[in-house]
Amino acid sequence: MPKRGLIVGRFQPVHNGHMKALEFVFSQVDEVIIGIGSAQASHTLKNPFTTSERMEMLIRALEEMEFKKRYYLIPLPDINFNAIWATYVVSMVPKFDVVFTGNSLVAQLFREKGYEVIVQPMFKKDILSATEIRKRMIEGKPWEELVPRSVAEYIKEIKGVERIRMLATNLEKNELQTPIRIPEF
Repeated sequence: MPKRGLIVGRFQPVHNGHMKALEFVFSQVDEVIIGIGSAQASHTLKNPFTTSERMEMLIRALEEMEFKKRYYLIPLPDINFNAIWATYVVSMVPKFDVVFTGNSLVAQLFREKGYEVIVQPMFKKDILSATEIRKRMIEGKPWEELVPRSVAEYIKEIKGVERIRMLATNLEKNELQTPIRIPEF
């Protein structure tokens, strides 16, 4: 029976560090479940892309990297309840044998459920992070070399940089800080 692994990420956006981690995961198992975390979130500075956009980025990047093994993309909305999060994930994805993560909390939660956990190598975490890429987009600095070519093309196609810059304006902060006034009758 083929061995199946699970990896969860937000992929906001997909970058070369994600692809190196996935390359490692694909080398360890026959099939990979890729959980798209915070699936309900989009159009914020931390989570600017929709689930379908992140899925498209992954599909294009995996095709570009010529990964031939079977994979599944599964949206995972947040539940904000760590004690039951691993159980929740297990209920949302196909059966798997091993969890790959670079996150110590995720590792602990799955170990507590009896799963084998492999800590995947992290690759240039200082610059290969979605936070750094979004920051560069806002500041107009080069970011394209940090993501697969197909992802850079897709982000440009959907005007993702423009979206992130718009989200970075004070408009978003002002809208969140302005109390809603309900007229009295």
